[in-house]
Formats: sequence, structure tokens, C-alpha cells
Amino acid sequence: MRSYHEAEEYLLNVPKFTMSAGGPSSTWLTRKNTLEDTGRFLELLGNPGSGKKVIHVAGTNGKGSVCAYLCSILGEAGYRVGMFCSPHLVEMRERFRINGIPVEENVFTKAFEAVMDKIERMREELDNPTYHPTFFEFLFLMGMLIFEEKGVDYIVLETGLGGRLDATNTIKSPVLTVITEIGMDHTEYLGDTVGKIAQEKAGILKPCAPVVFCDKRKEASEVILKRAKMLGIQAFPVAGGDYINVNLTNKSIDFSFHSRYYDYIRLTVTTKALYQVENASIAARCIEVLQDPKVSLKHLTEGIRKTVWEGRMEEIMPGIFLEGAHNEDGIRAFVQSVSADSCQGKRYMLFSTVSDKDYESMVRILEEKPLFEMAALTRLDSGRAASTEVLRAAFERYGSGRCEVFAGSRDALEFLMERKEERDYIYIVGSLYLVGEIKALLRRRTDD
Repeated sequence: MRSYHEAEEYLLNVPKFTMSAGGPSSTWLTRKNTLEDTGRFLELLGNPGSGKKVIHVAGTNGKGSVCAYLCSILGEAGYRVGMFCSPHLVEMRERFRINGIPVEENVFTKAFEAVMDKIERMREELDNPTYHPTFFEFLFLMGMLIFEEKGVDYIVLETGLGGRLDATNTIKSPVLTVITEIGMDHTEYLGDTVGKIAQEKAGILKPCAPVVFCDKRKEASEVILKRAKMLGIQAFPVAGGDYINVNLTNKSIDFSFHSRYYDYIRLTVTTKALYQVENASIAARCIEVLQDPKVSLKHLTEGIRKTVWEGRMEEIMPGIFLEGAHNEDGIRAFVQSVSADSCQGKRYMLFSTVSDKDYESMVRILEEKPLFEMAALTRLDSGRAASTEVLRAAFERYGSGRCEVFAGSRDALEFLMERKEERDYIYIVGSLYLVGEIKALLRRRTDD
């Protein structure tokens, strides 16, 4: 059996949207496998997860946060909850959580080997000697095995990309589907309008389950409602008027949520991220729609209050925040939270992103208000990384140009920490990959 790190290394060499001709050391063929193939693989594995209550979550922004809130609420009610999410920040096993805790290394490797053992059989059944699960398909298959072994009551599944053609959409009988905020991201795969992207996300809707959705963009909402009507299912929107009287304190946010049963109820999210009010409200509506008799109002309020989701305005050290916003809408929500923070000194920013994101729009939004004293720019340790040259040019074009360029995230962070005084804040933003790099860096520093 491979070690945990050997399994991780194998998976990291599997392309994200392709299949192989004989394994990671061979030539990779650029073709995504069909949902039918993934479903067939699940059958070979014994249909793990069948009979479990599945909540299927898609969307552009907020998917992981909504999943985390749902897991916390259901866990508070005494349920054993499996959560499949992406991407991971530091370790791949973070993608598989039981009641919020990443699975153990040996659980990860056991599931990895179980999938590996069936690849040759799949090749025979498909009469395709080059078949291999893509990176995400492989992880999804592992996740279902893990949740079966752990005997979970609920499985909360976050889609990887889109919805209609996502590997998670092999699940045919969820108890609930959820669509969070929809915006412009992954347009090369999902379409170049909000409506087209919404069509892909709405592909997870099923005739057996109601849908809860973020009712923020009319174009997206119309697509979701049309799809729900076609399937004959109930659709429950969550709009801005459903969360009011928002009060930001030093470490948390209180707000009133418009309940279907209790008029308005007071909820608290333990974060400085204003956008989590919307995500917590979506999760609260999901719990109401589920109508699970075991989940009480107290479970709902306590589950939301206790939720901690890494990399979303996470204060990793005093005055140093990690934020995974990586598209136009995410950055806009981030700026809203920064504008409302309690910083009494200067704000500094460490920024990087990947080249296939709309970094021009991201930088433009970041520089619309004079929030930051300066920006430290770095290149991610990734083949998809945006160059520091193009990032510097964008900051000079849209802002004051007060920025410094660094070869790596370590140097950039140390530069800012040397300048930071007690009342100052440092925000690290632009990519979850950057968040992961910083968390790994600080973890190594702690271990040393």
C-alpha cells in the first residue's frame, strides 16, 4: 500500500480535466470521462453512499461556506455528517471531512487504493485500455467510499466545476439541492453569461428534491426557477431582504434572518466576513426546507455560531487575515468587509492569483477605494500562476502603484510583517492557492 504522501503525489500528477494513457507517467489524453462512466465506477465499488441523505451544493461563490454551515448545524443535532469539498488548502485529505474534521491519513490511503484496484476492471468493462479517472473524479469516488465506511447519516457534496457535467452529479436522489451566488467565473468551461453559467449550475436539480437558491441576480434566478418548474419541484429563494439588521462586532456579525416559521430570528456568524451573512442564511433556509424533526432552532443557531471555515477572512495571527476571494464578485464582497473592519492603523495587502482569472477586474475593484497602504505582489507556486509583471502593471493602471514584487509568498509576507505595527492589518487575498501557501508556511514555522 502506498503511503499517504505517495497517494497525494500520484493524484497531483493526474490532470484536472483529462484522462491518462496508462498512468501519470504516460501521455495524458485531454478528454473528460462521462457521468455514465463515473456512475459505472461507483457500481464497481459497490455503490458507496447509496441510501444516505445527500445535500448537493453548486454555485460560483459561497459553496464551501454553505456546506460548512450545513455540516455544523446537522452535527449539532447529533448527526454524523460527511462533507466533500474543494480545493484543499494544505493537505488533500481536507477535502473529506467528518463533522468538520479532515479524515485520517490511513482512511485516505485506504480509499485511494480501493479506487486504484478497480481501474483495470473499468478498462476491461469499457473496452478502453486508456481509461483513468480525472483528478476530481478520483477524489469523488474516494469520498463516497470514505463516507460509506464512516457510516455517515448525511453527505454534503460540493460540486467541483459547474454542475450538469460534474462528477458529483452522478448522485440521482439527493434530499436537497442548493445553488449559491452565481457570477462570472470559469467562463471558458461554463459559458460567457450569467444565464449560461446558471444553466450549468441548475443541472444538479432533480425531480425528487426541492432547491434552495441565492436570489441575487435576476438572470440566474430566472434560469433556476424555469428549471425547477420544468421538473415540478419547489424552489426556495434567499434574497437580500431575508437577512437584515446586520451588526458587525469585533469578532462576529449578528443579523436577523427571515424564517419561514418564526418570522425573524437572530443569528450570529463568528467571522468578520460580511458575505457570510448571505451564506449562513442560505444554510438556514436549507435546514427549514429539509424539515428534519431532529434539528431544532437551537441546533440551527448554535451550529451557525460555531462554524469556522478556513481561508475566509480567517485571522491566522493577530491582525493578519486570509481571504480566498478569487473572482470579481468575491473581491467585491471582500472589499465590503474590509471597508467595515475595525482597523485603527494601516492596511497592507499581499496579493496573487492564477493567470486564467480576471485579475484586471479584481485589481480594479481592490483599488477603487484607498483602503490599502501598499500591496506586496508575488507569484504562486503553480503552473497556472499569473506573473508578477502583469499584476504590477494592473496595480499601476488602476491604483497608486504603491506595490512591491517578491519571488515567493514567504518573502512577501516577511516584508509586510516587518512593517506591520500593532494596530495595522495585513490581508492576504486573491487565491485559495495563496491561502494554502501561507498556511503551509506558517505551519512549518510553528513546527520548527
